Amino acid sequence: MTDTTGFDWRSFLLRWSEEWVDSRADEEERPEGRWLGFPGASEERIVAMEKRLGHRMPPSYRAFLKVSDGWRRAGGFVWLLAGTADAHWHDDASGLASEFAQYLDEDAGPGERREAEIWRTGLQLDVESDAVYVLMDPEDADEDGEWAVYTWAGWRAAPPKRYANFLEFMRDMHREFHLLRAAGETDGGPVFVDETTRTLDARVEQARLEALRGDWERALKALDEAKGYGRPRAAGLGDQVRGLLGNGSAVRFQGLVTDPRYAPDLLPPLIAAHAAHSQGDAAPPFGLAGADDAMAATVRALLDQMRKGTYRHTAPGPFGEAVDRARELARWGDGDRAWRTLMGAVPRWEPLGPDHLAPLGWLADPLLGPLLTPERGRELLSTPRGGQSGRVPAPAPAADPGGLAWLAEPAPGNHLTAYRFVLVEGAEPDELPGLLADGDAVLSEPLPLQEARMRQRPCQRAFAPWEERALVAVGRAGPGWSFAFDGEPFPFDGRPIVSPVAGAGPGMRAVVVWGGLKVVGRSPFFHLSVAEGGVERYAFTYEDGAVRRSGRIPEALDPDHHFGDAKDAADVASAKAAEGALLAAVAGEFGVGLPRHALTRGRLHTFTTRAWSQQTNGEGGYAVARIR
Repeated sequence: MTDTTGFDWRSFLLRWSEEWVDSRADEEERPEGRWLGFPGASEERIVAMEKRLGHRMPPSYRAFLKVSDGWRRAGGFVWLLAGTADAHWHDDASGLASEFAQYLDEDAGPGERREAEIWRTGLQLDVESDAVYVLMDPEDADEDGEWAVYTWAGWRAAPPKRYANFLEFMRDMHREFHLLRAAGETDGGPVFVDETTRTLDARVEQARLEALRGDWERALKALDEAKGYGRPRAAGLGDQVRGLLGNGSAVRFQGLVTDPRYAPDLLPPLIAAHAAHSQGDAAPPFGLAGADDAMAATVRALLDQMRKGTYRHTAPGPFGEAVDRARELARWGDGDRAWRTLMGAVPRWEPLGPDHLAPLGWLADPLLGPLLTPERGRELLSTPRGGQSGRVPAPAPAADPGGLAWLAEPAPGNHLTAYRFVLVEGAEPDELPGLLADGDAVLSEPLPLQEARMRQRPCQRAFAPWEERALVAVGRAGPGWSFAFDGEPFPFDGRPIVSPVAGAGPGMRAVVVWGGLKVVGRSPFFHLSVAEGGVERYAFTYEDGAVRRSGRIPEALDPDHHFGDAKDAADVASAKAAEGALLAAVAGEFGVGLPRHALTRGRLHTFTTRAWSQQTNGEGGYAVARIR
């Protein structure tokens, strides 16, 4: 709430008048005495007005009237604002009450209903304007007696804008005057310097230093205020903060992105955001005002890289070295270590110029960009950098919960009802195609799993549907372990499951898990098998309340321990409850885990495995028709 008591109206209005007059090139437009207002109203005149209107005026409007009985040039579109003589009840003279009311339905909130009622209850303050209404509403008053002010113009195609009181409205009109004047400067008009611009520009510079010290919240507040007045550096600096808070689609880096000093780091995330929300355009629609031919060519090249997923971010100095290491970690799913690698280099990050607040180009890298979370963005912004000192923030929480139990837990991005995966000890992720696939299978480029599946579907005719091959994402599952994960397996049909791992060397262990305890409309099932050196050591399959088992199963993984209360096939709830504990036991037994963040939000290499189920022999009964 704005504190209206004790506000120095005279100083504020005098400064506004001086600034407005000095901004006018046409002498004829300048008022006498360099004053946009009028003589102040006496207490008697204000009381007479209140008697005429039947209401005591709100405190901020009363205080204004005592300094100036009306006002000229309130913002850019209200040319004369009412004083004691001209303020009057609107009484729906515009006929807009019924027009607004027709859009109300039973779900309309108090604010929407108020917007329809102000045309009947509001005190009209606009005398001359560009079809802009200014209404002060006694039915929308606070405990201090202040009335809300509403402004509306049909040409704005927006609902009425509400201000808590008259002071807040006038401050915004002063801000609007500066914003419009700054837009004229951008279009080649003369540059004006006054008390307000000097004060705001000093705050912008202070905010720049505060941002580099890690005090980004205070800095962003100051930058947003200056942006509202059209100060030239404020938007570009503030957008760098907003970009790391996850608002990439709303930033433009105004005044910086076309500067050759900053373009290498600011242009990529801008182009990446455009590529993510558009298709087939030759160039971004936002124009990049000020870009020369060389910059336009760079934009086209970047847009092509973003759409093909081939962009690779580079940066100078220690941070650039960390980017390379982090990308390699993220490539195999180790997002938490990748993030810590980046953060370890942030204090030594080298700005490309004085208005460069934080590293941003990495956000456009297809492997590094998915690392960003709201908590991580705040951690980076809170870290002192660019030669400034400050308090080091606490590390952001890990994005991956570790282990395997998360597969059983509903969470944002985790909608898995069935899954299967292979864990291989003693093999690197890039060696898995040679172990799990037939022929000359190779890893794809890193892709989101959903995109990889869409690319695969046109090619699924290459193998029979009963073969139950899997499109898997690969990465590291822990020290010495690699994984191959399928989040959309074929429906389990009860056939014996065989490990897809072939050619395993001596001492190489392979763990196969196929879970479907949450599949709707099907009997819950769960399979675990462990092989060593290509020979199965133990296995079990839970299905329809029954367990098939072989070999000597460790106590921690014994299905009787986990499904003891779920032998009845109808006891689905107990089977589902066992899933988390069983997955946790597998993770504990082998010291492994799957990276939730990379599998649900990141990009990983993929390939197609051989079949996971025992194939039918010559007595089988399958027929396949291929339609071309």
